[in-house]
Amino acid sequence: WDETHFGKMGSYYINRTFFFDVHPPLGKMLIGLAGYLSGYDGTFPFQKPGDRYEQHNYMGMRGVRLYRLVSSWLALLCFSVQMLELSKSLPAALLTAFILIFDTGCITLSQYILLDPILMFFLMGAVLSMVKCNSCANRSFSASWWFWLSLTGVNLAGAMGVKFVGLFVVLLVGLNTIYDLWDLLGNLSLSLVTFGKHLLARVLCLILLPLALYTAMFAVHFTVLNKSGPGDGFFSSAFQSQLIGNNLHNVSVPE
Repeated sequence: WDETHFGKMGSYYINRTFFFDVHPPLGKMLIGLAGYLSGYDGTFPFQKPGDRYEQHNYMGMRGVRLYRLVSSWLALLCFSVQMLELSKSLPAALLTAFILIFDTGCITLSQYILLDPILMFFLMGAVLSMVKCNSCANRSFSASWWFWLSLTGVNLAGAMGVKFVGLFVVLLVGLNTIYDLWDLLGNLSLSLVTFGKHLLARVLCLILLPLALYTAMFAVHFTVLNKSGPGDGFFSSAFQSQLIGNNLHNVSVPE
């Protein structure tokens, strides 16, 4: 059922048809983009689970260009977190990666049109970026430190932009940041000015940057979906007047 639902969402993006859904737009936009790049024309109806795709080019949406690439990176990210930052043990890192590679759930998820592989990629990316930034603590404000801190913010926006369950990794990074700042505050060798710079850097990269990216996702979402479709009724008359094909299109709506 989920593949039918998200496949239809991807078709809406290809056809630029507006719709209403409970999830943020990033994952569905990536599904639509994968279908568009692989030659899918958005004409399959996705009416019920189990319908045959027949001549429709669905493989790009289902996995060849997006999901298997994303899923293959999960094991590498997991290995990097374990080996380079946490356990620093090659056997432990290999075991963790192999468990993920041969996990039946991950194998199954990577074969269908679902948001979960994309979500897991951003979750693992956020954790890796966080621990890499922590490892640069003795080189604060260096290029690598800024890179990993900024990349953490980008991955946080990606996780929240796919599903709201990405909030859990936001909480994880938030708790890590609070602990880090508390530790810096207790370091008597640091001046208050330096501590203020650390605080501003985290506000910039872990709050303002993710918020800007999250807002930009919706800007793209509303720009692409400019045709009337299911879900119009959830929005105001003024909004509906901007949708091509809507009964209120280009009608002057008083404030």
